[in-house]
Amino acid sequence: MKYPELLWVFSQLPDHYVVLDTETTGLPDEKSLPDIIALGITVVNDRSIVNAIEFSTRPQRTVSKEAEAIHGVSHEQASGFNTFDSQWPEIAAWFHNQLVVIHNASFDWPVLQNHLHRYGLEQPNISGVFCSQKAAIPWADANNLECSYRGPSLDSLTKILDIEDLRKEIKGVHGAKIDSQQTACVVEKLGRLASK
Repeated sequence: MKYPELLWVFSQLPDHYVVLDTETTGLPDEKSLPDIIALGITVVNDRSIVNAIEFSTRPQRTVSKEAEAIHGVSHEQASGFNTFDSQWPEIAAWFHNQLVVIHNASFDWPVLQNHLHRYGLEQPNISGVFCSQKAAIPWADANNLECSYRGPSLDSLTKILDIEDLRKEIKGVHGAKIDSQQTACVVEKLGRLASK
């Protein structure tokens, strides 16, 4: 791929960061933001994935059929999960003093912040939020890759960068943990391209 200099920001990421991904009850609507039903965190240290975890959380809103088709979790299943607030202390510990990388930060981060506000929970001290989708736009545009207004999708970057598709064995079903791992693989590959 051409124009690796447009990826320079990826070469500036710290050696240690966490990647966040969520699966939700659906999309935002006139009532409110959706509820989180799964939250995945992947830990990157020295340019390698060293850990990944997923928390399943009980939503207050109903899981839409459209969302269920993407992540495979029905409302009946999600109703049996532990509440978000009961798991927050354990979740928050993963973020402490870390840069949080999210492929679509304009979606996942506001949804997470909404949950903290709703339950009266404190955000841990973090080093910032980095959107890998937005950061990849200049490079993707210069290489004529398909992009929405949010940037190139995780699937398109996985394919164009010739990275193993971790969802292949589960027939493309999305999951918070596996998608956070996929994002970490993409971010690290973009960082290596930027450093060439």
